[in-house]
Amino acid sequence: MTPRSFLLTPELADYVRASSEPPDPVVTDLLAETAAMADRGEAPPTFQIAPEQGTFMQLLTAALGARTAIEIGTFTGFSALCLARGLPADGRLLCLDRSEEWTAVARRYWEAAGVADRIELRLGEALDLLRALPVEETFDLAFVDADKGGYPAYVDELHPRMTPNGVVLLDNMLRQGRVLDPQTDDDRVLVALNEALATDPRWETVLLPLADGLTLLRKR
Repeated sequence: MTPRSFLLTPELADYVRASSEPPDPVVTDLLAETAAMADRGEAPPTFQIAPEQGTFMQLLTAALGARTAIEIGTFTGFSALCLARGLPADGRLLCLDRSEEWTAVARRYWEAAGVADRIELRLGEALDLLRALPVEETFDLAFVDADKGGYPAYVDELHPRMTPNGVVLLDNMLRQGRVLDPQTDDDRVLVALNEALATDPRWETVLLPLADGLTLLRKR
């Protein structure tokens, strides 16, 4: 099943996609292979971002003029593919993930899309890998779509590593609407984070009702 915003009916989701730039064959094949993996129980279906979110992220990356980006949580590589396509030819994207199996799929499609030379993949625990990076203003853009309990730490560790006006994107910030009635520890972590970010002087913050909720943070 193609992921969509829980705020949209299937019909509206189809309309949104029909009114946006269509996916090319590489993206179509990647989404199809990931969906097949989910159908076989080899991957969680909720890990995949919606196609329109990927299109938005690619457009945003290009519009910001980002040259260096970091992704925390890569899965089968669709979001990284979109970010890499939004970078200039000499841009660089660093991906942090723990799964060699899922990122092997990603590597194949990055090669097929001709962006593999822009992407470096490091495997391990994301927070450890992030903390091992120099505490320098390095990244123009960051995308976080990993373990939800780790989001507050990721935000804190990213801040000194973002360039001035750098943008951080946080995925799944509406938790399928459960932010209004938290059911799990992860829900409660993100509810608390949403409240904290709204008044955090380090960031200019907006939570968009895109897909499962996408927060944009601009480093002040």
